[in-house]
Amino acid sequence: MAADFFSTSQKELVLKEIKEAELDTSGEIRVHIENHCKGGNALERGIELLYKLKMTETAQRNGVLFYLAIKDKKFAIIGDEGINKKVPSDFWDQIKNDMSISFKEGKFTEGLSKGIDEAGRQLKTHFPFKSDDQNELSDEISFESN
Repeated sequence: MAADFFSTSQKELVLKEIKEAELDTSGEIRVHIENHCKGGNALERGIELLYKLKMTETAQRNGVLFYLAIKDKKFAIIGDEGINKKVPSDFWDQIKNDMSISFKEGKFTEGLSKGIDEAGRQLKTHFPFKSDDQNELSDEISFESN
């Protein structure tokens, strides 16, 4: 099951990384894990989930979704239009390549944490925290068992 992919301590580590990455930014980061990639294309499925998880409803459209289909061994990183306008066009591919190296070594928590950290750095650069910012989305990892 997708919810059992990470141990409790690994989930806590990922949540801590999300909170730290969001600390000095108005940006939002989510992680969604499911067993199988509906439709087969991880990027298309991630975009679908970006809307389903209401990540496109943030004030500055600066959400980032890390999507993993664990049994299909597929993943994607999707930025909403606000952050996509700020980062280089190959930015998400660079993070994905770095994460792939860790994933191939079986270091899923480490790879995901590194990706979240890098996304957080860009969010802090382009969307620095303002006094009226609030956490617009849950930081919890979401799961779909399919």
